Amino acid sequence: MVWTSQDCSAPRWNAGSMADLAALFPGKQFISTVLEALETKTAMSGDLARRYLMRALMAGLIIGLMYVAYFSVLAAFSSADGDVGALVDIGRIVGSLVFGWALVFIYYSKSELLTSNMMIITIGAYYKQTTWSKSLRILGLCYLGNLLGGLLIAVLLRFSTLADGEVGTQMEHAVEHKISYLGEGAAGWGDLFVRAILCNFMINLAMLLVYNGLIKDDLTKSLVMIVSVFIFAFLGFEHSVANTVLFSIIGLQGGLEILPALGNIAIALLGNFVGGGLLIGLYYAYVNDQRRYDPETGRRLPGRRRG
Repeated sequence: MVWTSQDCSAPRWNAGSMADLAALFPGKQFISTVLEALETKTAMSGDLARRYLMRALMAGLIIGLMYVAYFSVLAAFSSADGDVGALVDIGRIVGSLVFGWALVFIYYSKSELLTSNMMIITIGAYYKQTTWSKSLRILGLCYLGNLLGGLLIAVLLRFSTLADGEVGTQMEHAVEHKISYLGEGAAGWGDLFVRAILCNFMINLAMLLVYNGLIKDDLTKSLVMIVSVFIFAFLGFEHSVANTVLFSIIGLQGGLEILPALGNIAIALLGNFVGGGLLIGLYYAYVNDQRRYDPETGRRLPGRRRG
């Protein structure tokens, strides 16, 4: 699977042209980086499937640990003396900032997160650098690993006091809220779906900025990822993997309704794919597709089909 210079590099433009391909299709570096990442993921999910699964497990473990930190911050502020309403709001802000580091840790530890892979496999499918069967294998292994990581942190918490008291209460309230969407009929399902779309839109918007080659320093990359996760955590967007991890934690504590939880995850998965796979992945693949244009004239090639 090779992404050649003929496919993605910007050719020279005649002096008389009004613009060059680099200006018309500025996402060349982003597409190239994504397809290189896809090639690695495809190889690992094949002959190195166990190692790929372990990378995905680490992402689930990181999300679980950062979720515990998030709810611990909420618990600390809600238990403090003073204006409870104001303290809870401050706790949500601080907790969301703490949770924002989850994506940074996942990115720099080379762990594998399902939701960012939704963007990558969609771009790969658009450019015919992969098949849907290989893409589904990547997503399936990644979600399984994320789930196993969530179960691992859930088991560890089961035999500790980290989720006791107010921390556990905050987690239970969050689970009740997430499950309540399913009991509100079409309006609740739609609300959940929209929140899932926006959640992965923010996640993959951050990855777009990280992959596009314009941001060179690690500090700025980290800030981009922190802000994107802060927005989804603070606004209450729905992340399928984070929900899976949270449900696993509460499930091992003995307080989870299984069917509504599965319904939440299913809708969140669909919404996450729309937000990351379609609104970011498919959109940026299409608007940066220069293959149908003559590099000398900039005109659309007659009868040229995509791919």
